[in-house]
Amino acid sequence: MDPGALLQAAVASLLERDLNALRREVEAYPDEADLWRTVPGVANPAGNLVLHLAGNLQHFIGSQLGGTDYVRDRAAEFARRGVPRAELLREIEAARAAIAAGLDRLSPTQLTDEWPGPIAGVRVAMGEYLVHLTTHFAYHLGQVDFHRRTVTGSAAVVGAMRPDELSSARASEVQA
Repeated sequence: MDPGALLQAAVASLLERDLNALRREVEAYPDEADLWRTVPGVANPAGNLVLHLAGNLQHFIGSQLGGTDYVRDRAAEFARRGVPRAELLREIEAARAAIAAGLDRLSPTQLTDEWPGPIAGVRVAMGEYLVHLTTHFAYHLGQVDFHRRTVTGSAAVVGAMRPDELSSARASEVQA
């Protein structure tokens, strides 16, 4: 398979897996209000991180690559409070749709092109920025998991970052 196609498939697979994990994290809060509880030393409750992650993907992949009409309000991602769990879950699904809209429009050869616009005042390669978006997502997903464990007191695992959810996962033979 072409290296660009491999990268494109890997980014799509990682984001799909991590969106599934984010959904499980949101659903694992027994009390919806806990999504918005603040913790000393932690700037953002899980609800804001969910809004930020969903907004980030809808903006960069959906709007900038996929041509969707999504208009980002980054400040609101961090300022809003008390958004119902159902709305957070809808935002996760909107991010999933944005990924499909954006990545499906790319050809593997475009991954060596520059991103359509400047990022933080610099130009970057499309493939590298897509990898950046996946690591950014994983970073905040870990923060959501930490927040959930801290505010609920539960060490329950929700299966974040599961290799068996990657698109290339295949059963392995047991070695004796």
